[in-house]
Amino acid sequence: MSPCTLWYPPDLRLSMGTTMALLRALLRTVRMARNTSSLAAGLPDDDEVLLDVPDERLGPALVAAGRGEYGTAGKLLATTREAAEWENRDRYTTRLAAFALSRGEWFDDWRSAAPRDPDAALVKAELAVCRSWRSPARAELLRQVAPLISAAAEGDPRDPVPWRVALDHARGTNASHTEFEQLWAQAVRRSPHHYGCHVAALQYLSAAWYGSHRECFDFAERAAHDALPGSLVQALPVRAAFAYLTEGGGAAVSRHRLDSAADLAIALSAQYADADPWPAEVRNLLTYVLVRLERWEDALEQLRRIGPHATSFPWDRISDDPLGQFLELRDGIRLQVASDRPLRTGRTAPGTARNRDLPYPQSERGRRARPGDH
Repeated sequence: MSPCTLWYPPDLRLSMGTTMALLRALLRTVRMARNTSSLAAGLPDDDEVLLDVPDERLGPALVAAGRGEYGTAGKLLATTREAAEWENRDRYTTRLAAFALSRGEWFDDWRSAAPRDPDAALVKAELAVCRSWRSPARAELLRQVAPLISAAAEGDPRDPVPWRVALDHARGTNASHTEFEQLWAQAVRRSPHHYGCHVAALQYLSAAWYGSHRECFDFAERAAHDALPGSLVQALPVRAAFAYLTEGGGAAVSRHRLDSAADLAIALSAQYADADPWPAEVRNLLTYVLVRLERWEDALEQLRRIGPHATSFPWDRISDDPLGQFLELRDGIRLQVASDRPLRTGRTAPGTARNRDLPYPQSERGRRARPGDH
């Protein structure tokens, strides 16, 4: 027995492997404690984060609708139609219809006062489709609302939004590929790069509906390649990645294809200002995909860009409390990044480089390399 062992009772004599494991766990805890607080920089406090915050144009319309007044909503949608703001028109229509699902008195008054209003007709069609989707008799009810979609499409022949509603409607009525392609042709003839129509088409082509992961990715990548600069259509591949990661089954998609989709969405996100509400949903979706790909540093960067703008999608797909899920995930990402970063010691000898002074090795995607990147 060596002199050293005399100091410890038998039950405290740890093997070298156990000792090293304890040391690694201790260092991990210390790293987390030292790094986590600094990683909160640029992130709003939990009580500052809100779910699905409307922009400065939609907000007043929703407030007025809450008071039972439809005039502000009517003027907003009329402005988008007259100025051909099809992306805004689609987003505002969706939000107003969602509001009317739970509080519809203002909308009933609008329809009674202006039965031929093309903007009210559009909201009516979207609202009817949303209600039908919630019913067990979805397909039958959706077939009954087809005339409402046709009426909305007649409101303004230039408007692609009724055709986005028609694409969602077709998915729920088990429309064939031929029928869907005919609707798709009508939509892109009006607006070749309309984001909402592309999302509707992507959902139809997903493995969960009438396509496959391969069809979904092929469509998304072609559309993103042809998209205009700054268009949210460039986020379609990351939506395809989300579908693959959440739906499971089917042919495998390569890690390279998933990473490429995330990289394209990261580049798109960088083109918008931090805390901009317009790309908020794309940034929330991208964060989910980055977490699933274990790209923690990239996910943390997107949280900073999201700012206070949490969105229901995608978190409502995995939790009944999307805001709570988002906030919990924020904490988890910070802890993961903190534990992965090296322990920064105090003073170093003159001429000795510190960890934070050394350039991180870069992977092929231009980010800090992690084990397994090479």
